[in-house]
Amino acid sequence: MKIIEVIKSRRNIKQFKPAPISEKNLLFWLEAASYAPNHRMNEPWELLFIGAETRAKLNHKTDFGGAPVVLAVLSKSAPTSFERDENVMAASCFVQNFLLAANEEGVGAYWASLGASPHNRSILGVPEGYDVIGVFGIGYPAEVPIARPRTPIASKIKYLP
Repeated sequence: MKIIEVIKSRRNIKQFKPAPISEKNLLFWLEAASYAPNHRMNEPWELLFIGAETRAKLNHKTDFGGAPVVLAVLSKSAPTSFERDENVMAASCFVQNFLLAANEEGVGAYWASLGASPHNRSILGVPEGYDVIGVFGIGYPAEVPIARPRTPIASKIKYLP
């Protein structure tokens, strides 16, 4: 599959098949994700693999669609707000690389923002000053939704003098 096809076919998956994801594949995709652009090569992402007990405490409304793997991606704290923003952007690039690498192999993800609430940050043990980029259900999709229409990119472009 060409990269443009991988990008255009990636979707947020709501329900997963129970088939397991191999740890070898997960680590391979995470390694690929680590090649994301990151300012000053500080690699600000940290990962939390979420087990059954913690997953139950998070009490997600659909239990992450029954995904066989749930993980959280964090962005490290920084000494200035500018560097914090850089870290969040880099960690988001890391996530996108991961999602594309997994999608190329037919694996999807559900991206939830529930890790940002103070209650769930506590459950996850997120250190003060860290940002939760997302909590992800990972697995083989039970169904892949069709693409929603996108706004034409030309309407998003401004040319400055």
